[in-house]
Amino acid sequence: MMASKKLKSFYTLGSLVPFTIMDRYLIGQLLPPFLFGVGAFASLVLAIDSLFEVMRKLVESGLPPAVGLKVLVLQLPRAVVFAFPMSTLLATLMTYSRLSGESELVAMRSCGVSVYRMVLPAVMLSLIITGMTFVFNEKIVPAATYEATMTLENAIKSDKPSYRRENIFYPEYRETKDDKGKKQKILTRLFYADEFDGKQMKGLTIIDRSEGALNQIVVSESGEWNPIENIWDFYNGTAYLIAPDNSYRNIVRFKRQKIELPRTPLSLAERERDTEEMNISESFEQLELERLSGDDQKIRKLKVRIQQKIAFPFACVVFGLVGSVVGTVPQRTGKGASFGISLIVIFSFYVLLVFTRALGDAGILSPHIAAWSPNAFGLGAGIFLLTRVARK
Repeated sequence: MMASKKLKSFYTLGSLVPFTIMDRYLIGQLLPPFLFGVGAFASLVLAIDSLFEVMRKLVESGLPPAVGLKVLVLQLPRAVVFAFPMSTLLATLMTYSRLSGESELVAMRSCGVSVYRMVLPAVMLSLIITGMTFVFNEKIVPAATYEATMTLENAIKSDKPSYRRENIFYPEYRETKDDKGKKQKILTRLFYADEFDGKQMKGLTIIDRSEGALNQIVVSESGEWNPIENIWDFYNGTAYLIAPDNSYRNIVRFKRQKIELPRTPLSLAERERDTEEMNISESFEQLELERLSGDDQKIRKLKVRIQQKIAFPFACVVFGLVGSVVGTVPQRTGKGASFGISLIVIFSFYVLLVFTRALGDAGILSPHIAAWSPNAFGLGAGIFLLTRVARK
């Protein structure tokens, strides 16, 4: 009787204090299956996403085994990031199901601990994992993935250029206001190149309207960026000076001419990184460059990917909540059943993620809704289940 009273007072105290022995106990129970899940899911993702591709390169392209191993090691952080939410779900579901099957959760509830308080440690751990996922995704994954891509390209000596080869188009605008005060964009300069060979632009045409009307057209055989003077060097060209009445004022031929233009056209022509090879800050910089090109579809896709980069780590919280709530339901499921339920939930979540991303890419959903709706749906389902279980 005395022991029962002490147990009851312990759990009652645990329901009031923010971080108690009960919290440490539950988190201690959650960590081993979480670490197991990270290893299992990361290996699975790495095998599906990278291992088969590296093996194919080993056979078809003669990729050296040492390089293949390096590529796999560099792809590992990306696989670990994908494994974090899955492992959170597996750990919470497995741990709370075991505690429920062994009647430990029943004992806690009989001592006055609510379901809300019991799932709180899982949510706390999920928030920590969310932070870890964000740090990995920002600081480690982009650099490692980019290095893996470049290592693979350099090793197999692919003939595919790592830069934009043809039709480099860069418009510059300025904002003005009409008589009614409405803002409008006016073209001030247009840069166009037929092709880029990795060093020089070829077949250049510059239309200059910086003085309000067309005032100069420059046609050049080639041009390259001068990083020392931060200026463009144009070669073998002609500058047509235009009078205010749109007649030719003068024609100047040159063998070499320095022209003050931004470096942006070269940035557009250089190798475009995949969104997985950029952090959020770099993705926003790429978005600004893409806005200059005027490709609405590409801009829309990049906006969706940026929002997904921000939203993805919070899937850990969603999975942590859903797993812990489902696990608190009285049942006697083993590790195999927990793993199976985890796979079903994970598959459903990622199907929804791919579906909403496709709708975002097509412009049917806004980038924010496309990226955040899977998390919102999962969080809503978790809260709904939590309230139902708490009322029982």
